[in-house]
Parts: sequence; structure tokens; C-alpha cells
Amino acid sequence: MAGAATATATGTVKAVALITGEPNVRGSLQFVQRPSGPTHVTGKITGLSPGLHGFHIHALGDTTNGCNSTGPHFNPLKKDHGAPADEERHAGDLGNIFAGSDGIAEISIKDMQIPLSGPHSILGRAVVVHADPDDLGKGGHELSKTTGNAGARVGCGIIGLQSSV
Repeated sequence: MAGAATATATGTVKAVALITGEPNVRGSLQFVQRPSGPTHVTGKITGLSPGLHGFHIHALGDTTNGCNSTGPHFNPLKKDHGAPADEERHAGDLGNIFAGSDGIAEISIKDMQIPLSGPHSILGRAVVVHADPDDLGKGGHELSKTTGNAGARVGCGIIGLQSSV
């Protein structure tokens, strides 16, 4: 992917991920990064059970075995799992999203550790929604420092460049 092909005339990079999963999880997410700014993730996911769901960028854009083949959390700096505001966190640790009683989660997250260009770009990786809340690395469970003990992967999508037209 050539640098010029990834950005608009203003230097803004845009990407999209279409979320699919079990049993009726569906959604669309847009990723927008302005020059030297955070990446803003917006969108809506439907078909979730009401409550909190772990929300992460995973290392691989591979959905050949559903969401299970997306690999571990995106963690280029080899840190422990944590909350989005923590210094010690995976780059892909985006915390939790909340689904209302209607099963719909409206997402609006800004984060500096998920760029759409450069050596730690999330393009071609996957975004994953989990069945359970992410304990943000503080739950004391054996999986807290690796996955936030967020449970099964109920929805995912590959992050790809979005047309600037």
C-alpha cells in the first residue's frame, strides 16, 4: 500500500470494518485518523447481549476460522493487558463497549495507539467484540493480563482502507 493511496488530500486516513458474528451480531465501524492525531473509531454493532463487551484490535486480519483465527490482541510493544488509559496496555486494548437493552452498541472511541499508517498500523488487522466485559487487566483472573478475561469472540471484522470518494 503506497503512502499516497492511503490518505486523502488533507492527510486524513480512513478505514472501515464490517462486523459479523454469532448468532446475529452485525455492525459497521469507521476509523478516521487526521495527521498526528488519534484514530477515531465510530459505528454501531447490533445483536449483542445487553451489557459490557470487551473490544479489541487483534493482531491478524484472518477470519478463515471465524473470529478465532484473528490471533491475540495487537501488542507490538509486548506489554501486559490493560485499560485504554493505562501506560501498561496492549496497543489493541480498547476497553469495553456497552450494548443497551436493545442489543445495540454505539461506538465512539479515540485512541493514539491504533494508527492507520506507519510501523504499528492496524490496517489489515481485525477488530473483535467479546461476549463478556474486559476486566482491564485488574480482575485477578489468570487471563486478566493477556485478554482481560473477556470471554468468547462474538463478532469481528477486518480493518481495511476506505475509499476517499
